[in-house]
Amino acid sequence: MKELEKLRKNIDGTDDEILKLLNKRAGYVLEVGNIKRASRVKFYRPDRERRILERLTRDNSGPFPNDALRAIYREILSASLSLEEPLKVSCLGPLATYTHLAALRFFGSSAAFVPVDSIRKVFENVETNKAEYGVVPIENSNEGVVSHTLDMFIDSDLQVVAEIILEISHNLLSKQTDRRKIKKVYSHPQGLAQCRAWLEANMPGVPVAESTSTARAAELAAKEPYTAAIASEIAARMYDLNIVERNIQDSRRNITRFLVISKEFPHRTGNDKTSVMFSIKHKPGTLYDVLLPFKRAKINLTKIESRPSKRKAWEYIFFVDMEGHVEDKKISRAIDQLKENCLYLKILGSYPQGRIQ
Repeated sequence: MKELEKLRKNIDGTDDEILKLLNKRAGYVLEVGNIKRASRVKFYRPDRERRILERLTRDNSGPFPNDALRAIYREILSASLSLEEPLKVSCLGPLATYTHLAALRFFGSSAAFVPVDSIRKVFENVETNKAEYGVVPIENSNEGVVSHTLDMFIDSDLQVVAEIILEISHNLLSKQTDRRKIKKVYSHPQGLAQCRAWLEANMPGVPVAESTSTARAAELAAKEPYTAAIASEIAARMYDLNIVERNIQDSRRNITRFLVISKEFPHRTGNDKTSVMFSIKHKPGTLYDVLLPFKRAKINLTKIESRPSKRKAWEYIFFVDMEGHVEDKKISRAIDQLKENCLYLKILGSYPQGRIQ
């Protein structure tokens, strides 16, 4: 027992050292904030945060796990930024949606989240300076692209400054604890689609109803005693619901990609992705001609999607993601060649490639 007590004292002493170092770090952060304020420099630098996290996880010799290290430092960086200047982030609400969860994982809990009821309003909040950043869903590994987000980029001048890749875990939430007592299930259309087979197998005949978000579904389930919601674990905590069943999504690999939007343009990190949108001339072989420069430069196109322009019948806008930054010579050269066959071209942003959260 004496040995155990000694170890506990060592742990307490280490905690005291960590506390002193956190406050020492906070002091440096405040000094940096004063310099930035005087120089009118942007307070938030996602590329700087990424380099910090990459350096620490690279140099970590263990046994403390890197995933936990990232989570802890995300909160340290978030709290440090709030000392410089509170960061406002708009996301699809109410709070506890998967978009809010993605924003929370990326910006940390010290950010001020501004929930809104539509993707359009996320864009509007950033455009009108009600928030510095916005987070919007762009695609799901099972259900495909979020078309409304793509449509918003056609008329918006906002830039993509980061991506968040979130593994989605759907849960059945209710005031009830017995699944047999549930008479109706609410969720966002994507949530219902991603759990369709489970619902058919485990709750046959129980009606489902669409809601504007998974968090809104949780709100409804909290008010209606014999209903349930398909939503996140954070929604269960926020709306005081029981988790009746966990991980009910049909695919065990259910991943959603989100984009962080802003008015700024991120610096190159060396592990970046560039997104562009364009429309092409109506001539045979034009799409082949457009993509050929990327093949010749050996640029990996990670996504290509087309959408009606909604301006002219049978005119389409193409959205393309590629590996690399627009400041890379081969990327800028390929985009210059792309312009030759385009009626319209917009660079949506170059930003650090995300990792699964």
